[in-house]
Amino acid sequence: MAAVITIALLDEIQDGFNRHDVDGILSHFVEDCVWVMASGPTPPEGRVCHGKAEIGQVLSERYKQIPDMRWEDIRHWIVDDSKAISEWVVKGTPEGGEPFAYLGCDLWEFEGGKVTKKDTYWKIIR
Repeated sequence: MAAVITIALLDEIQDGFNRHDVDGILSHFVEDCVWVMASGPTPPEGRVCHGKAEIGQVLSERYKQIPDMRWEDIRHWIVDDSKAISEWVVKGTPEGGEPFAYLGCDLWEFEGGKVTKKDTYWKIIR
């Protein structure tokens, strides 16, 4: 029987992001997962990370650059047995930078209860 996507599972993943627990986050991902980041150099996607190792490195670097990064006002929706959506406000202050607060969302894809793809969007205010 396939694992079921639940609000509790999405909360558990999000809690890992708020704890900056890279290993805990990645425990919810398949080995050959994909993360389409909110920004990056390559149109139209921005930056696409492939696999747990690359995603773990990116997350570790991000948490060093933004040590107070956190997600608040989180809401989740289960779309079907393989997709979910999370909406949140991400906040933080980059080292040497100004504080930010952006509304964003993740489009999640799952297989067997594990994340295969995370596609992230942020509203950048300029």
